[in-house]
Amino acid sequence: MERIGVYPGTFDPITYGHLNLVDRAAGLVDRLIIGVAVNEQKNSLFSVEDRIEMTKAEVQKFAHKSSIEVKPLVDTLLVNFAKENNAQVIFRGLRAVSDFEYEFKMCVMNRRLEENIETVFLMASEKHQFVSSVFVKEICKLGGDISTFVTPTVAEKLIARFKELGEIK
Repeated sequence: MERIGVYPGTFDPITYGHLNLVDRAAGLVDRLIIGVAVNEQKNSLFSVEDRIEMTKAEVQKFAHKSSIEVKPLVDTLLVNFAKENNAQVIFRGLRAVSDFEYEFKMCVMNRRLEENIETVFLMASEKHQFVSSVFVKEICKLGGDISTFVTPTVAEKLIARFKELGEIK
């Protein structure tokens, strides 16, 4: 049986922390599906299409570990997305204790909705524990160096997007 996992996120933008989790999750399954989500509670900087394109470009380097697909995760529950893609596992990253409470509740709810899909928590590597897309965007907007948080390509896209919005010069 093919082992299929789903790794969901908004990836606005995709960071080295996300890429570390993709790398590790890809080593645990035969096929990894990255679900690029729309979260109405978050004000996304990039469209879902732009985030999918960025994510596809950045995860190619892990294709030797497993088959990796990037798909939109829009207007559906995560467990339904996992089920539609025949996934047995949902991967979630944990950076700190504060992430755990939310993720634990989500895990319990997902299990209630679909008991055959497991949630696997992957701890962020030490050097990525405090990296978040929100922090990266704020640092970039204020002219800080984001090179330790995102790839050069993503950094260029972030800077270009903020310039386009007139938020940096």
